[in-house]
Amino acid sequence: MSGHQLVEPICVRVNDAARMIGVGRTKLYELISSGELETVKIGKATRIMTASLHKLVERCRASN
Repeated sequence: MSGHQLVEPICVRVNDAARMIGVGRTKLYELISSGELETVKIGKATRIMTASLHKLVERCRASN
């Protein structure tokens, strides 16, 4: 065994975030513009915070 541990990313690319929660890019950008998802700019790249993805799913789950 190599002892490598899986590390959950702190932020992910837009396409990856959309895939993670099962929505398209357009819907993901709507969630960003409405303030439901937290983003960070790293240089010119926009990244979505995975913690905000988890929080969004929990909010949706609680409202159903």
